[in-house]
Amino acid sequence: MNDLSSVPEPREPRQRKPDWIRVKAPTSQGYNDTRKLMRELNLNTVCEEAACPNIGECWTKKHATVMILGDVCTRACAFCNVKTGMPRMVDPLEPEHTAAAAAKLGLEHIVVTSVDRDDLPDGGAGQFVKVIKALRRETPDTTIEILTPDFRGKMRPAVEAICEAGPDVYNHNLETVPRLYPTIRPGARYYASLRLLEEVKSHDPMIFTKSGIMLGLGEQRLEVHQVMDDMRTADIDFMTMGQYLQPTPRHAKIEEFVTPKAFDAYGAIARAKGFLQVAASPLTRSSYHAGDDFAEMRAAREAKFAKAAAKQSA
Repeated sequence: MNDLSSVPEPREPRQRKPDWIRVKAPTSQGYNDTRKLMRELNLNTVCEEAACPNIGECWTKKHATVMILGDVCTRACAFCNVKTGMPRMVDPLEPEHTAAAAAKLGLEHIVVTSVDRDDLPDGGAGQFVKVIKALRRETPDTTIEILTPDFRGKMRPAVEAICEAGPDVYNHNLETVPRLYPTIRPGARYYASLRLLEEVKSHDPMIFTKSGIMLGLGEQRLEVHQVMDDMRTADIDFMTMGQYLQPTPRHAKIEEFVTPKAFDAYGAIARAKGFLQVAASPLTRSSYHAGDDFAEMRAAREAKFAKAAAKQSA
């Protein structure tokens, strides 16, 4: 008798990517130089850990998103390719190494993110503060964008400490619509993430806030519009929207490849709702073209302030 229990279930075939989502494998010297520098400084990058499709383009331009607090996350989100488990001790040299990387790469704008560290008393907020301070010392002209976890249960003191350190942009991604949180982002709460971004603005209104979602997970059009409204209610300045790509067959499957035309339509609606900056395309990611986007967002705010001042003096 055959033991059917030992026969592995057939895997679902990987979905074929449409032409607009395909990218070339990285081969440039700039890519290799950036990779070598990250290894020399013992730094992790979300570009590698999250298998970002833009790594070839960004690293060729010597733009890398540093991922602090190690490479092991204490949560297991259904969309994320970062390892899950018990993290190692925090590297005390990480802040200095991050600043050294920014200096050697000549970065005008740096994005710093992290894994979730629910095991730490402050959720890792103190390491963000140290990294910001090290960057201000080593590369004072570099603008700093951080992409933090939600600091579950420790949000208010974490946000206060980080805002005091003075990042230029505070990013925290909502990732998806509220209905999909139980399956896509089970360790987090949608409205807690919104409150975090509201807390940043209440602590320092001049810090730009930013958040993003992935499309293609089964969300409905009106649900995306509602997320836009929720973000604007929280006074979020910058919204990003990109296509979800399944890292491995074990992760949440792609329900839809959203067309570039549909992304353009979402982007137009978001701009009409009053965001200072919107990035919406299949390959958009939180830190993709972040420096250029920051410059445009800062110019948009200055123009907004100038218009308000002129109206008041008229």
